[in-house]
Amino acid sequence: MGNTGLNELQTWKAKEVVSVNGVTIECCNLTKTFGGLKAVDDVSVTFEAGKVTALIGPNGAGKTTLFHLISGFLRPDSGQIFYRGRRIDGLPPWRIAQMGIGRLFQDVRVFGKLSALDNVRVAFRKQSGENPLWTVVRRLKVNREEQTFTEEAKRLLQFVGLSELENALAEDLSYGQQKLLTIARLLAAGADVFLLDEPTAGVNPEMVRSLLSLIRRLAEEGKTVVVIEHNMNVVMEIADWVFFMDEGQIIAFGLPEEVLGDRAVRTAYLGI
Repeated sequence: MGNTGLNELQTWKAKEVVSVNGVTIECCNLTKTFGGLKAVDDVSVTFEAGKVTALIGPNGAGKTTLFHLISGFLRPDSGQIFYRGRRIDGLPPWRIAQMGIGRLFQDVRVFGKLSALDNVRVAFRKQSGENPLWTVVRRLKVNREEQTFTEEAKRLLQFVGLSELENALAEDLSYGQQKLLTIARLLAAGADVFLLDEPTAGVNPEMVRSLLSLIRRLAEEGKTVVVIEHNMNVVMEIADWVFFMDEGQIIAFGLPEEVLGDRAVRTAYLGI
């Protein structure tokens, strides 16, 4: 799909970077090729703190590949990625996660045999109890620290709406509840950026409401939230900004009603 049919407010050239206040993530001219296919083709985007940004587009448009590049699971062939002004492309995923970039995968990753509370508790970084020697020589310190982590884990479970299920095994939670638990774990790990890959997919409608409410609250707390989403009703409800991707390129950028109201976007993506 080309730019034909998109009005000037929505057309956004890949070599430009949208200038916004509070930019957390800045991607500059990213390209990633698999064989002869450019999954991401000279893409430049920025994601803003305190906002929910939606990435939409047909399957194979490059949305998940862009997430892989930001979170370090793939390295770009060219281009740069900055997190709060620090270049991060080329760093390993664990280092990027430690810096504050959290990822919710489509396949939820929790410790099924641990309780919801323990799932959150083990996500805190730099726990003294991880060193067996300290559990002997600094036992009181470790115990006090464990109590602090437990109280904070309970607070996070309450924040995501799972406080009544803190003792339930993670494997016994519904799929939607496991997604809420994963977000609590990301918060415990210190995430400041949330890359959410289809958070509402496979979730029952009642739980979708809880997820959307939590996503908005994360933004209100000043977090940077980027959502890959195929449900356009969800996009209209929660997104502050929308990027439309097709064939590895950013084709349109703007407010949800602008992008989704464009005839060319609707024809290419929605088929209407």
